[in-house]
Amino acid sequence: MKTTWKDIAPVPTSQEFLDIVLSRTQRRLPTQIRAGFKISRIRAFYMRKIKFTCETFAEKIQAVLDGFPRLADIHPFHKDLLNTLYDADHFRIALGQLSTAKHLIETVARDYVRLVKYGQSLFQCKQLKRAALGRMATICKRLKDPLLYLEQVRQHLGRLPSIDPNTRTLLICGYPNVGKSSFLKNISRADVDVQPYAFTTKSLFVGHFDYKMLRFQAIDTPGILDHPLEEMNTIEMQSITAIAHLRSAILYFMDLSEQCGYSVQAQMQLFQSIKPLFANKLVFVVINKIDAMRPEDLDPETQQALADMCKSDNVEMLQLSCTTTEGLMNVRNAACDRLLAERNAQKLKAGTNASGEVTGRLNDVLRRIHVAQPMGGVVRETFVPDVVKTRVKYDKADPNRITLMRDIEEENGGAGVFNINLKEKWLLENPDWREDKMPEFLDGKNVYDFVDPEIESKLAALEEEEARLEAEGYYDKSEDEVEDAEDADIRYKAELIREKRQLIRNEAKMRKSLKNRAVIPRSKKAVQLEKMERGLEALGHDSTSISERARARSQSRPRGRSEAVEDADMMDVDGGDAPAKHRNSISRAMSRTRSVSRMNRREDGVSNEVARTKAERLHKLGQKKMNRSARQGEGDRHTTASLAKWLTAGKRGNGSTRSSSLSFSVLLCTKYSTPVDEDDGIPVRIHTIADDISNVNAADSAQNGASLPDGDTAAPLECSTLSEGLIVELIRFFNLCDAVDDVAQHRDALNAIANAHYAALNNHEAATNVDMYTIYLDVLTSLDDHIEWFRLNNTAPRNVPEIYRLSSNVIAREEELTAIERDIRARFGAELTENAGAEMVVQFEDVTRDLAINRDGLLARCRAILGMATATPASS
Repeated sequence: MKTTWKDIAPVPTSQEFLDIVLSRTQRRLPTQIRAGFKISRIRAFYMRKIKFTCETFAEKIQAVLDGFPRLADIHPFHKDLLNTLYDADHFRIALGQLSTAKHLIETVARDYVRLVKYGQSLFQCKQLKRAALGRMATICKRLKDPLLYLEQVRQHLGRLPSIDPNTRTLLICGYPNVGKSSFLKNISRADVDVQPYAFTTKSLFVGHFDYKMLRFQAIDTPGILDHPLEEMNTIEMQSITAIAHLRSAILYFMDLSEQCGYSVQAQMQLFQSIKPLFANKLVFVVINKIDAMRPEDLDPETQQALADMCKSDNVEMLQLSCTTTEGLMNVRNAACDRLLAERNAQKLKAGTNASGEVTGRLNDVLRRIHVAQPMGGVVRETFVPDVVKTRVKYDKADPNRITLMRDIEEENGGAGVFNINLKEKWLLENPDWREDKMPEFLDGKNVYDFVDPEIESKLAALEEEEARLEAEGYYDKSEDEVEDAEDADIRYKAELIREKRQLIRNEAKMRKSLKNRAVIPRSKKAVQLEKMERGLEALGHDSTSISERARARSQSRPRGRSEAVEDADMMDVDGGDAPAKHRNSISRAMSRTRSVSRMNRREDGVSNEVARTKAERLHKLGQKKMNRSARQGEGDRHTTASLAKWLTAGKRGNGSTRSSSLSFSVLLCTKYSTPVDEDDGIPVRIHTIADDISNVNAADSAQNGASLPDGDTAAPLECSTLSEGLIVELIRFFNLCDAVDDVAQHRDALNAIANAHYAALNNHEAATNVDMYTIYLDVLTSLDDHIEWFRLNNTAPRNVPEIYRLSSNVIAREEELTAIERDIRARFGAELTENAGAEMVVQFEDVTRDLAINRDGLLARCRAILGMATATPASS
């Protein structure tokens, strides 16, 4: 049962209520709508606004209604107490107004949602929404007074004490200033204000205390005056409500000294007036302030009237003084004992039927309780030893008292000085052994490890054996005479074993002592051939064959190409002419071949050419997203650094050319790094870059500044760098063509990049480093790949002439490419030999060799295509 209402949420005012709901609607719902949207979308937008606002109002109002107690569901004591404090009619009206407002808001929402469904424009729907929210706001503003009243009720309810109507209760009542609050303060820890004037207590106060391991609650009620119930105020009605509804023991306090301001006759008259409320309850008349006036000190008439009042109503009279605490605990204990007995009797009566049999829940409890009794009706009383009966209670002032360890401690300096002798109570064979000092450790050994009951007999046996050996002359023999050749051999081998073990330990320590040095795996460690030979010879094995095989395998293959086929296992037929014949039989261009042991990943796992083509196309489609984002792979998360605006914007200043080259590079990046549509933008972009390359090369040849399409100008020394940068951008866009399936776009892209690179390579004197060769290598590789694409997609007859035309164009420019390459190699080869190191020269030779191999492969492929055209003239 709920006995307190401290958890009720604060009730906002009407304006705060409105702000909460409307701000929640604004925050939780979208706020943008356009007249160009579909009318169904506009209607749904504003209908959602109206419904959400209605739901928010209903949710908030229902939370307020659920927080307050329902008068029909609570205990009658709490119901009458709320009626006394807040007027139940006003309370119901306030909650009813909130419930009515909730239903009105829901009705408004339903009506306006129905109207918005038929709205013809955004303006009309918006006006209907405004009207709906306006009517809801008006209804909410009318709740100003009910919400304010409920907030005050909530605050007062939170301050009420927690009173349990069903627990063990002592209820204190009487005239004002008779000592009710003083009694409660003395028997419990309740913080009650005690003052020497009337009506200090204006509400119910509760205190708790324990008696016989049970929790009791004592309730201090405000003072009551002797007048009809209709004339009692709110403070007095709280006491009447508690007396009428709480199942408790009533303590009616009286002040016979009349210090409270009311006579004894008036106090007895008040008892007779409220006596109907004491029905079925324990009642005690408590005479307070007996230190000032006792019942025996009253006049005989008053004493007789007081005695008659107690006898007629079967009321027990108790006496106490809160000032001197005389009889205080006796009154509390007597009331608690009577209350416990009464409650047990009522429970037993409720569980007993008319015939006196215990039934129901009480019977189930009693069946589980069993008290064992002696058989045969024998009475067995409790046995108490005589020592306990004759034991004298310890008295510190008695000189003949029992001496305790506490007394010994005080005699020897007290706590912190005196130390208990633990050896005093040891049980040993000889009491004199108690104080002997026995060490725990002797010669570095634990003494308790050598404790043995038979140690004396064993020691005597050892001494006898030692004496016998000495008598027999066992120790007279020298060590050299005893040791023979076999023992010497064993000793020598043992010494070798010890030495070997020590070496192994040292090596292990050295291995473990690696601090910050890398640990080389055993499989990667180089084993010296000489060390292996010495080890085998030490074991008596011949290492000649192993050494010869190791030296034969260590001979490296000569660098470069061999003019003859070097195969030791090849059979010589016709006396050694086979290698020359094999070399002369090759009718194709020399090219670098792959190792036979490697697998052809292009054809591995594919059954036929159609499946391989399909797999390549799917692979290229999968690469489309990464190509669009310019990513190297799925794990590429690189983010380029943004350019500072102060470095890239503004006019060129006097005396500095740094901003020129920087702005020129920025122009290059911004011009060619924008996204490209793979479907129709690649050929156009490639042609644009190719035109820029031609302009730069022409400007470089004329030793003038290059004019870019955006109106900027490049210095002559920057033209070579710009040409290389544009070529790299062209290769990047050309590689994007892999995702394009249209043959015409491939053809346009191929023509554009071929013409642009021929123009750039004709101006090869602008090249200043080996990167030009790498660019040239990328060009040839791209041409080779795209001609292969044409060859694989020649299913349509109209594509075949394009393949032949491109192949003829490549072969026609063979001499031009060879001349350019030879000129560049001759010029830069001499320069690198003079100025660069050996490593740079080797790198240059590798690049040029790969360049020649790719060029030869491209020309061979084109010749093969033209050869096919000659064999099948009908197809062309």
